[in-house]
Amino acid sequence: MAKRAISTKDFMNLDVFSDPQFSPDGTAFAYVSTNVNEQKEYESNLFVQRVDDETSKQWTFGHDKNSNPRFSPNGKSVVFQSTRSGIPQLWLLPLDGGEAKQLTTFKNGAVNPEWSKDGKFIVFTASLEQDDDVTVQKELSKEEMKKEKEEKGKKPLHVKNLRYKSDAQGFLDEKKSQIVLYDVEKETFTQLTTGDFHHGFQDISPDGSTILFSANLSIEEEYELKSDVYTLDVSTKEITKLTDGEGSYYTASFSPSGKKIAYLGHKQEYLNATLTKLYIYDVETGEHTCLSEGWDIQIGDMIAGDTRLGSSENGPVWSQDENRVFFIGSDKGATNLYEVGMQGELNERYNMDSHVFGFSYDPSKDSFVVGVSTPTNPCNFYLLDASLHATQLTDANRDFLDEVEVGEPEAISFKAEDGWDVHGWLLRPYGFEEGKKYPMVLEIHGGPHVMYGQTFFHEMQLLAAQGYVVLYTNPRGGHGYGQEFVNACRGDYGGGDYRDLMSAVDYAVETFNFIDKDRLGVTGGSYGGFMTNWIVGHTNRFKAAVTQRSISNWLSFYGVSDIGYFFNKWQHGHDLLDDPEALWDISPLKYAGNVETPLLILHSENDYRCPIEQGEQLFVTLKHLKKETEFVRFPGSNHELSRSGKPELRVERLNYICDWFEKYL
Repeated sequence: MAKRAISTKDFMNLDVFSDPQFSPDGTAFAYVSTNVNEQKEYESNLFVQRVDDETSKQWTFGHDKNSNPRFSPNGKSVVFQSTRSGIPQLWLLPLDGGEAKQLTTFKNGAVNPEWSKDGKFIVFTASLEQDDDVTVQKELSKEEMKKEKEEKGKKPLHVKNLRYKSDAQGFLDEKKSQIVLYDVEKETFTQLTTGDFHHGFQDISPDGSTILFSANLSIEEEYELKSDVYTLDVSTKEITKLTDGEGSYYTASFSPSGKKIAYLGHKQEYLNATLTKLYIYDVETGEHTCLSEGWDIQIGDMIAGDTRLGSSENGPVWSQDENRVFFIGSDKGATNLYEVGMQGELNERYNMDSHVFGFSYDPSKDSFVVGVSTPTNPCNFYLLDASLHATQLTDANRDFLDEVEVGEPEAISFKAEDGWDVHGWLLRPYGFEEGKKYPMVLEIHGGPHVMYGQTFFHEMQLLAAQGYVVLYTNPRGGHGYGQEFVNACRGDYGGGDYRDLMSAVDYAVETFNFIDKDRLGVTGGSYGGFMTNWIVGHTNRFKAAVTQRSISNWLSFYGVSDIGYFFNKWQHGHDLLDDPEALWDISPLKYAGNVETPLLILHSENDYRCPIEQGEQLFVTLKHLKKETEFVRFPGSNHELSRSGKPELRVERLNYICDWFEKYL
């Protein structure tokens, strides 16, 4: 019996796994499963599974968001965060039976718990105002929260800071992220950090005496895009800066003995297009060593997708003998699990040309639980033993995969117009028949410094199910192909990157005789939306285009985006005041008169990354010029609509894309 084609709603049928966590004895692991419930809302619950068993046990239930499970060092309990009381708070679940106990009642919630190594303390982060007292925190009821939100909406917003809004958080207030210590036995709270700065907790030393955190504690903080790694003495509250103040440093972890610290970062040599480096700090000597000197891979998971929900460990994680550090790295459209020795020798622990989205390490057996996604399977966990043998532990979404046809993309490589090597993939349409001609849609990723890769991508599979050949590539500017490649689009938007995309289309049309060269479509979001706008202003080759959360005017982008005031200078080399003509020359709006391609403009009302006025300007200009265009505005949504937006609006967005291409292709 033939499997059915995938539908716009099918992402709501998926269970998305994340955040694997080994139990202290290595016999089991906990994880988070996120899905869309019957109320069309996201819910996350905690599960546990033994590594020698194929059956998992559900720990939490209900329609809340439960996440960040962390085993106590003795393995007798798990601390986690849950929204069951209205906002994220910390809860403690005894593993010998019984109900979870609420630990925090902070007015603005508590997140990201971690245990001290002796199990006496839990360290977490809380959003606090300067005069808040952590010993008398009281959360509001759901009714009180609703009333407070309504009252706040009636008052004017008084802005004093340059950084006053965030696409993820909306309009910002005076609260800052502070690190708090909870004494498990005494049930008391101690605030460890203060000051008008955000503090990002990283780790606690093995002896419990020292906290690692990342922050920018400069008085020029709102004008700088830097961060440093600091230590904080738990008893004296003394803070010491470990890094040089000249770049971005973060994600730090103590070695098992506490004598070394691994951390990530870079000196911003290529600003936000700089490859992340791995450093080791010797606590006794104060010496910093860069282990990744000479590497040309990006540390971290840079794969773009639309079905990853929840966070997972990327590293750096120490081995028990302190001779190795483990991390996820991005390379040529895949993410792999790597290890590096103390002399910088790099080895792959897991490389299956897939998307490794997270891992947990068991030092007693030198083994891992690895989270993996592939283009034909959304997620599963594998046990990777010391001999590098991988055993599948879960079989997520089996009923879905047995029912629905998902296509295996074909990897392609080609030369761009100027000789650069470019990598990508091509998906054949559902029910493909030799001898037939099919329309093709070119997908363009955002960023620009991310990459398409070997992960499950619902939108790609959907377009193939609709009868299109789907072409998606990594033009210059994306991660995964080295420092020169990722930096190559800076100062050249609409140049080499545009030629890479057009070369991809040329290659596909010339190589695959089933593509109808007269029925080509193009779409992309964010930077991909900019490129879609640029393409239709510079060629009439495409018969239909859909631009999403796009940029049309770099001049106004400078002042309206939550990142605009630095992004223009970092990416284009120009600020609004020093060279407005240069910014106008690379603004798609300038070329609106050239557009002959029917263009659908999709934008979210609360997008603060690429604000909706970018779509408005383009729509009004094209409409005034009597071009074929339509504009769709999504209420209550931000820049993340396609990935984590309201499920019903995500379905609407996909329907609009499919309908537009159906109409014109």
